[in-house]
Amino acid sequence: MGVCRLPLLPLRADVVFPQTVVPLVINRPSGIRLIDDAMVGERMVALVCQLHPETDTPGMDDLFPTVCVGLVRKMLKFPDGSTRIVCEGQYRARLTGVVQTEPYLVGEVEPYEEIVEEGVELDALVHHVNRFFQRMVDQSQQIPEELQVAAINTREPGRLADLLASSLPFTIEEKQSLLGEINVRSRLERLGQYLSRQLAVLELSTKIQEQVGSELTKAQRDHFLRQQLKAIQEELGENENDNPEIHELWERIKKANPPTEVQNEAQRELERLGGMHPSSAEYSIVRTYLDWLAILPWSKSSRDRLDLRRARKVLDADHYNLEKIKERILEYLAVRKLKKDMKGPILCLAGPPGTGKTSLGKSIARALGREFVRVSLGGVHDEAEIRGHRRTYVAALPGRIIQGIRKAATNNPVFMLDEVDKLGADFRGDPSAALLEVLDPEQNSTFRDHYLDVDFDLSKVMFIATANMLETIPSPLLDRLEVLQLPGYSEEEKTLIAQKYIIPKQLDLHGLGAPDLAITDAAIRRIIADYTREAGLRNLEREIAAICRKVARRRAEGQKGPITIEPNQVAELLGPSRFFRELADRTGTPGVATGLAWTPTGGEILFIEASGMPGKGVLTLTGLLGESMRESAQAALSYLRSHSQILALDTSRFHKTDLHIHVPAGAVPKDGPSAGVAIAAALISLFRGTPIQPNLAMTGEVTLTGRVLPVGGVREKLLAARRAGIQRVLLPRHNEKDLVEIPAEVKADLSVHLVDTLDDVVPRLFTHDSKADRHPRTLKKPAPRLRPAQRSQLEA
Repeated sequence: MGVCRLPLLPLRADVVFPQTVVPLVINRPSGIRLIDDAMVGERMVALVCQLHPETDTPGMDDLFPTVCVGLVRKMLKFPDGSTRIVCEGQYRARLTGVVQTEPYLVGEVEPYEEIVEEGVELDALVHHVNRFFQRMVDQSQQIPEELQVAAINTREPGRLADLLASSLPFTIEEKQSLLGEINVRSRLERLGQYLSRQLAVLELSTKIQEQVGSELTKAQRDHFLRQQLKAIQEELGENENDNPEIHELWERIKKANPPTEVQNEAQRELERLGGMHPSSAEYSIVRTYLDWLAILPWSKSSRDRLDLRRARKVLDADHYNLEKIKERILEYLAVRKLKKDMKGPILCLAGPPGTGKTSLGKSIARALGREFVRVSLGGVHDEAEIRGHRRTYVAALPGRIIQGIRKAATNNPVFMLDEVDKLGADFRGDPSAALLEVLDPEQNSTFRDHYLDVDFDLSKVMFIATANMLETIPSPLLDRLEVLQLPGYSEEEKTLIAQKYIIPKQLDLHGLGAPDLAITDAAIRRIIADYTREAGLRNLEREIAAICRKVARRRAEGQKGPITIEPNQVAELLGPSRFFRELADRTGTPGVATGLAWTPTGGEILFIEASGMPGKGVLTLTGLLGESMRESAQAALSYLRSHSQILALDTSRFHKTDLHIHVPAGAVPKDGPSAGVAIAAALISLFRGTPIQPNLAMTGEVTLTGRVLPVGGVREKLLAARRAGIQRVLLPRHNEKDLVEIPAEVKADLSVHLVDTLDDVVPRLFTHDSKADRHPRTLKKPAPRLRPAQRSQLEA
């Protein structure tokens, strides 16, 4: 039988198989017209399934390629306008194309020839399929008996596969794949896979139904017993709702005076609690939740002490200097005095370790007369630590914010979020994102903890965050913080703080009095210079504590009389010096420059060493340098090459010399562009063979045109320069504004020179008897023989 043309009847969700009789309902006008014409003719139609059932006017692309050619046995018309037919499938065919679309589809179909491979394997597959079908019959009550009889009496393998495929609840795609399989053995194998999956679903469904049935039975039994218990209690004159524990909880919640929404939620939970048996697991969960609602300070606030003079005295007594922070607290008190309902500020104290950030929070609370709560966020990875866990979890609790409020017992404490820059994030969520609502005065009035699931007003809380570095704080969170920088301390400030705060505190901790031990200012300066190298005071306090311990031991051994610690006794008590000023040892050699660096723990001096050797102009960079620092070295070298004549450098040496730039302390990572000036100075010193002045340090970013750009951390860098014995510092001119914050004693010891370009830097690098300084004009003017392109570049 060759290709023939037949009308196509699209079916939305039916797949017709050969040798099967199926009833079909026709609603489309085109389908009704097709059946009317077919009944007049040979009654043969091609039954084809749609890829998408919702398509009303399918085309060739909307139809499955395999069809079943059927014979319309009977047609009935109904009053609703639909037509119902009984159709018998005849044979499989392939739809090769659509030749007519109006008034209905007509297509060309090519019949398939079935491939039957007789043998033992085919018989085994028939047995396999029958066994699966029989297990389905045992599991399900939905398979009709007629189908079972027909399957048992069907001997032909292909006919059996078509019968089961058309009658069992397979998907359209599965039925269509069975219709399109012309190899009987392959069709039976695929049918066996589908039957196996259907059987697994049936068995699991039966198991679930049995479990649900048993649970429902238990629930009904519990309900019946509770109704009996209720009737017995009523007969005895006892009421389940007269539980004194529930009354006590309700009284505590009303006494806490929460908002109406919270009271309504508490009332609903109390009603649930009254209907539970005390031994049930849910009882303790609801009881704990109501305890939290009762204990939180919904309307309890501490009274602010708005005396500005007293607050100033408290702040001055606890901390030296820190004028900006003290002024900000006094401003808050002043505004609070004028406007009673102002929202709490969100401050962030940023600075190196040991500068007093955490202790400053306690002083602020004492100055305001508020409770103080501190929560450490270092290493917190779970968002639930901030917002709490849902009550559905076992051992759920509120987050650290609500727990801190409970600890404070007031709704307006000073709340310190310590180490906010060390928050982490992983698969459990991002805690910094959960803090966005907490630290936003416009949103935190309706903060919702997951455990409480009701709004709590945090707008009266004064949040203070602390951080060592701002770079690791996410930008949206940092935008909500008012950053107040706590800079490092100078040597004079450390000496004064030690005498006024640290020594009295350590004497008290070690059982000593002021007459027992005195440490001179010179001894403290010796400790600062030789035993600590930090921006804060933590290590200084440890060394003073070590001296106090040794003096306490002498007292315990019977030594009498006051003890005064002089500089020459420090080494005897604390051991040999841990730090030394290596400036004189490291400088004085051509190719070595002293730079200034900022670190999270304060400022440091940085030695840049440049060395040349015969080669081809290759640049090597070592010292665990970051990408920015490597690019600064490349930019500095490019500037020297392009301006070699102006800088009085031998041009030919650049192509014959391999350069190696090394920054010592090779195990410490270093990055940032602020070493550009120091790298350029080291290279100039190397090529001239002239050492840079030993008491000179520099900082600044260098561009390819030789401009010196501003840098950060100026205060820390200048304090580090003074610590190291530096006398002169080269600083970008745009950093002149930062000199306002430098202590007067530091300015007196340092000579700061402001520079705009490398032309300003070079004359200050070498001593006055060097050739470079005898002819300064060569650093300012281009040589007369320069090409116009070079001259325009230099002028730019």
